[in-house]
Amino acid sequence: MRSWCLCQICTCGSDYRPYEIVKQPRHIPEEYKPKQGKIDLGTTYKQDFNSYKMQPVAIVRPVERRQVKKEKLDTVPTYKDDYRSWEIQKSELCKPEQAYHPPTVKFGNSTTFQDDYVPQEVKPRQSCKPCSVVKCSAVPFSGATSHRLDYVPRQLEVRVARPKEVYKPTNQPFEDLTTHRNDFQGLAGKTAKLCRPAYPRVTQRAQFEGSTEFRESFQPWEITPPEVKKVPEYVPPAGSMQLDSTSHLDYVPYQINRVAPIKPVSQSRKSNFPFQGKSTMKEDFPAWESCRQGLIKQQQQIPNPSGNFDGLSTFRSHYVPHELVPTESCKPLNAALKSSVPFDDVTMYSTEYTLKKPEICPASYPSPPGYIFENINSQGHKFFRKITPAVKAF
Repeated sequence: MRSWCLCQICTCGSDYRPYEIVKQPRHIPEEYKPKQGKIDLGTTYKQDFNSYKMQPVAIVRPVERRQVKKEKLDTVPTYKDDYRSWEIQKSELCKPEQAYHPPTVKFGNSTTFQDDYVPQEVKPRQSCKPCSVVKCSAVPFSGATSHRLDYVPRQLEVRVARPKEVYKPTNQPFEDLTTHRNDFQGLAGKTAKLCRPAYPRVTQRAQFEGSTEFRESFQPWEITPPEVKKVPEYVPPAGSMQLDSTSHLDYVPYQINRVAPIKPVSQSRKSNFPFQGKSTMKEDFPAWESCRQGLIKQQQQIPNPSGNFDGLSTFRSHYVPHELVPTESCKPLNAALKSSVPFDDVTMYSTEYTLKKPEICPASYPSPPGYIFENINSQGHKFFRKITPAVKAF
């Protein structure tokens, strides 16, 4: 590797002379000095507001709440009925064409504000706000409201207290012996037969007429189609539409002359001498022939292995196989206990079951026995009241 040290002076280094830079004066803020005395934290709200003892207002609950029907309202508003769309023609612009083109050259002169402005110290202004004097009223506070004046208190009815039932425990001891514990003795036998009699299906002898209460009460009605309101035909107004605006009528065009530019005319100097493309950079720094440096490789320190790979690991070389001995199971044999005693299949269900008479639903009768007809609602359903037997007093 070679290195050269070239100490040359260019035209920029010979012509340029450094100048001393003077820093601009900076405004130094005054040191903050806290004012002496205490801060008056009083406000007009604290001075004008006088606290009063208030009692909680009783809640007046309305007696009834009317339910508003949420149905769809099919009406036509007056806006849609009276409004008619007009065909509006596009008005022509009265604005004159803009002939001014902004300059493309950057403005490099300073303004009068930049030349004449001198930074001044800003002093805080004194407040001209008058002192706020609070006027306290001597009239006592009137706490009467429309709720207190118009509300009429009502006396609530006394609710009847329901007596609480006293728990009376039984004198008999608790029987914790189940049928499974009582009957099951681990004996093999036949499955118990069901002693319950067959359930007879209740059927009516009368044939179904094919008519129900719903079909008799709700018969189809002819629905008349809704009347369609005839919309009158649109008649355009007579005459032409006036599209003149106040700006179009009052605007007076003026002839504006183009402003002459104040920029002085640039006087360029032209020379007949040919251009010399020489510089100190080209003369002092000629091109040198450079050769590419080769790659630098480190010598291999570990030699390559020779011979075939055995493929034997430490686990395979040190492992010794052993014969597995199966462990004996300690689980008892799953054998059922057999006995010569016959199985007792008598249960409490088979001994205590009593057959009950099936009851017929009263809704299957046209007039159910033991009930009195009361009324029919708006949907066509019939309501019956059960007859209670009269109790004679002793």
